[in-house]
Amino acid sequence: MRHLRRVWRSLSPAPHPPGGGARRGAETNKIVDQCERLQLQSAGIAKYVAEVLQGKNQKAVITASASRDLVIQRLSLVRSVCESEEQRLLEHVHGEEERAHQSILTQRAHWADAIQKLDTLRTSMVDMLTRLNDLQLIQKEQEIFERAEEAEGILDPQDSEKLSFNEKCAWSPLLTQLWATSVIWSLSGMEEVLIDERTVSPLLHLSEDRRTLTFTAKKSRACPDDPERFDHWPNALAATAFQTGIHAWIVNVKHSCAYKVGVASAQLPRKGSGSDCRLGHNAFSWVFSRYDREFCFSHNGQHEPLALLRCPAQLGMLLDLQAGELVFYDPASGTVLHIHREAFPQRLLPVFAVADQVISIAHGPLATVRPDPPPHHPCRSGHASR
Repeated sequence: MRHLRRVWRSLSPAPHPPGGGARRGAETNKIVDQCERLQLQSAGIAKYVAEVLQGKNQKAVITASASRDLVIQRLSLVRSVCESEEQRLLEHVHGEEERAHQSILTQRAHWADAIQKLDTLRTSMVDMLTRLNDLQLIQKEQEIFERAEEAEGILDPQDSEKLSFNEKCAWSPLLTQLWATSVIWSLSGMEEVLIDERTVSPLLHLSEDRRTLTFTAKKSRACPDDPERFDHWPNALAATAFQTGIHAWIVNVKHSCAYKVGVASAQLPRKGSGSDCRLGHNAFSWVFSRYDREFCFSHNGQHEPLALLRCPAQLGMLLDLQAGELVFYDPASGTVLHIHREAFPQRLLPVFAVADQVISIAHGPLATVRPDPPPHHPCRSGHASR
């Protein structure tokens, strides 16, 4: 920088008269200072490009390579675990099939032998009737009694679970969790679920996009009466019914501590305050419910408590009608919260109830979030949660 100042002074013109020269010198020093700052700035940038960016580039290459290795390593492990689980389950299914087949063969042989014995006894007794006279029949009374007793000892066939294939052999927590995660995070697996405004309780407000339900505590006078509408419990049904296949949807429940979500039969009654309209208290509804910090699965008046470590911000529901499975899933943690298995009716609809604040249907799996657990707050109303 001193060299810059010497060069600058050597290029300066002859001194000016007193007064004017001082001002010019001050301006000159300002320009020189500015040039020095520009030169320092350029040197800093050059150093940053040469050292920092170069180092960043090398680090990016190394980190990207490590990330690729990590992805390959973890997915290889997932594939390995999936292949092992597949092999285990297929062997289990094959073993159960063989067991059922052998049980049926054993039963077939047993009853074929029983039929042969009965035919032999019947032939023998018919022969006695046709061949012997009355006196001879009396003399054969003991023999006839023994043969009749032998026939009675051959019991009628009774159905047994041992003769049926046990579908539980294909149940796997790992497979269920991987399957649920895959369906929930697949756009192709998501349903466009909208709420049927005709079913919405007067205690609820439905948003214009038909995805959000808000509890209002007081019945809306502007709500027109409809045969499809729930008139007491704060319930609502989806507009689309599921009859076959696999279906999945997500509900945002972060802001409510009193809600129910699940599925219901189209036969679910809508009118009155009885249990036949109350979700989870009848044979027409299968729901996951929250009341404050209590969670449970409810169906037909049976309530199974669920021990959850955190309050889920979202709930994913997967309905496999062919397999007869209803899965409740936490998309944020990848946790299966509950599985219910049974032969469902052929026409089911997503169902919702909220008695505190708001719940809403998510637009898709890519909209899911991983929030911190919502802060605990006491429910302001328990009108329909329990």
